Amino acid sequence: MTRVVLVDDQAVVRAGFRVLIEEHPDLEVVGEASSGPDAVAVVRRTHPDVVCMDVRMPGGDGLAATRQIVADRGEADLPAVLVVTTFDLDEYVFGALEAGASGFVLKDCDPAELADAIRALARGEAMVDRSVTRRVVAEFARRRPAPEPDGSASVLTPRETDIVRLLAQGMSNAEIAAALVVEPSTVKSHLGRAMTKLGTRDRLQTVVWAYRTGLARP
Repeated sequence: MTRVVLVDDQAVVRAGFRVLIEEHPDLEVVGEASSGPDAVAVVRRTHPDVVCMDVRMPGGDGLAATRQIVADRGEADLPAVLVVTTFDLDEYVFGALEAGASGFVLKDCDPAELADAIRALARGEAMVDRSVTRRVVAEFARRRPAPEPDGSASVLTPRETDIVRLLAQGMSNAEIAAALVVEPSTVKSHLGRAMTKLGTRDRLQTVVWAYRTGLARP
C-alpha cells in the first residue's frame, strides 16, 4: 500500500484528490495539510511514501516545506514530493525542482496520470508531466549557469550516455528499451549505474544534469 499526504490550501481540492486517489486499492491517503508548515508536521507524524504538494499557499508555500521534507529524509528515497500545480511554467516549479521535488504534474491532468505519478515516485522514480517535460527542465537548466566542464560526462559508457539522452527527451524505461532494442531491466541497470557515477539523486535530477551539461538540448 502506497501512503499519500495531500497538501493544498483549498479543502475542496484536497477532497477531490482524496476521492480520485482512494479509488485505487493500492493507494491510501494518510494525511492532509493546508500549508507548508502543516505539511512538514503531518509528514513527520504519518511517514508517507509520497507527498502531493501544492506550492502556492497563503499559509506558507510548498517550497520551504519541500526543502525541509527532503532534508528530513536524509539518504532515504522516501517520502518523495510530487508537485501538483496549475501552471506548467510557474516560477515555483523551478524552485520546487531545486528544493528536491521528484515529480511534477498539472492539476488538470487525467486522474490515471496522477495515480501513475504517485506510484512512480513510490518506486523511487521521477515523474514530470510528459507534455511539459522538456520545456520545464530545459528552462530550469537555462536559468542556472552551467557548471564548468569537469569531465563528468566522460565517465559514462556510450550506452549509458544514450539512455540518459533519451531519458531527457521524456521517455520511460519501456520506451527507451524499445528505442535501443534492449530489455527494460537493462535500461534500469544502466541508468542506475549512470546516476551513481554522476551523483544525481533521481531520474529528474539526471535529466537536469543532461540539459545543463549540453548532453541534451531543448
